[in-house]
Amino acid sequence: MAVDHGSVVQPSAPEILNDDSFPGPFEGPEKLLEVWFAPSPAMMEARMRAAGKPSSAVREDGTRVRGLRCVPRAQWEEMLDIVKCKVLSVVQGEELDSYLLSESSLFVYPHYIILKTCGTTLNLHGLGRINAIVAEHCGLDSQWRLFYSRKSFFFPELQKGPHREWSHEVEFLESGASGHGYDGNAYYVGPINRDHWVLYLTSPDDSVLEGLEEAAPAATAEAVERPLQLPPPSGFCDQTLEILMTHLRPEGREPFFVPAGVEKTGHELGVDISRQLGIDALFSPDETSLDSFGFEPCGYSANAVIGTGLPESNGGYFTIHVTPEEGWSFASFECNVPLPAMSPSAWASQSGSPDKAAPLAIANGNGKEANGANGANGHEKAANGFAAQANGQGAARPDLRSLISRVVDIFQPNRFSVTLFVSTENDTSSADAIPTDILGRSFTRRDKIGYEFEGYDLVFACFERKGWKEPKKPASAAGSMAGSVASIKALES
Repeated sequence: MAVDHGSVVQPSAPEILNDDSFPGPFEGPEKLLEVWFAPSPAMMEARMRAAGKPSSAVREDGTRVRGLRCVPRAQWEEMLDIVKCKVLSVVQGEELDSYLLSESSLFVYPHYIILKTCGTTLNLHGLGRINAIVAEHCGLDSQWRLFYSRKSFFFPELQKGPHREWSHEVEFLESGASGHGYDGNAYYVGPINRDHWVLYLTSPDDSVLEGLEEAAPAATAEAVERPLQLPPPSGFCDQTLEILMTHLRPEGREPFFVPAGVEKTGHELGVDISRQLGIDALFSPDETSLDSFGFEPCGYSANAVIGTGLPESNGGYFTIHVTPEEGWSFASFECNVPLPAMSPSAWASQSGSPDKAAPLAIANGNGKEANGANGANGHEKAANGFAAQANGQGAARPDLRSLISRVVDIFQPNRFSVTLFVSTENDTSSADAIPTDILGRSFTRRDKIGYEFEGYDLVFACFERKGWKEPKKPASAAGSMAGSVASIKALES
């Protein structure tokens, strides 16, 4: 995999963040937009050929790419200018381009794009330009599916454009302001007065695929990576895990501040932080390309491409973003690598039958278990419960429970929420990955909410550290709950 740092001047945080978002409170929770133009890379190529456009291209380094990855980097950077963020570096994987941004991340697959941005970025304002770019370079004027979500903001009144209220974001998506009026469903998940999560999604528009079967006959038999749609073929576990952490303890915040007198580039700082905390060991280095950045005076971002980057070939990505300032500390972790809910031996013990572990073990290539030593301070690289998987490279991988525990151990939040999408073809309920006692006696689960979509389950759970009391909200955040209620009423009217 190629990591491109050379064309980027290494800036400090004040130089790359929006002028009005630094100094002062910074909004860590991200806005997450996914736009799908086909259910698989093969179907994307079929759509492009039907539109009279080349479905693949060869880059200057000789790498052949397909679908959306044919779009020149400069075009994506133009879109990011509208959103108000910049590219720090790029990882070019086998099937995925990973852009590390000044405010979070951009992922470009052959058939869909993920834009995740924090701060006061205008995420949805980039949607119109995304659609225009795809129309120009791929010949497509319609999308197959759209997905937008975010956590509740700390400081909603500081947001810009449609992002100040959930009802305004939904209105923006459905009004045609992006050049396309979407017809989807809006969901409000979790308690209004605490951490909650909002979601907007459209149903798959299979009309855009009509007449393409003969052009791409293999597509219907292909394993397809899609977080919220029709069930994928048997044997492929489709899942997306998101852990959103707030009120980080001092020991969880301290590693993300640059010590006085240290003179290193942002990427050098990122490497140091990743090694110190064991972020570089969440997945085996043998199958991971990790691109990380440490901000001055504080903050951290990382993208990792696992394997090919495609979940149907047992790859994927994870991404991490940290805002460590006291008062609005936040860390996020997102991962779409197919993983078992728990290790095979633990699942067999719980179910009472070793055979019940088979579906997950087969889908993910599980082999044997390997236990490591976990440091008491939460910052050691190895963690108990990580499973050694025969995934083509024999690389060690965690199960979902161990991964959640490991991530929480690194960032030390007093409160965090977990969202998990899992395809319902699995014999295991997605709820099995988030039990009440997932973190032992340290945390109490406050909420657990489930939704059923087309072929997928969604589980949302919120946890708080035992004995912790939430500090008084800043005055600027006092109107957040009232704004949330107003948004719900607006959507219902």
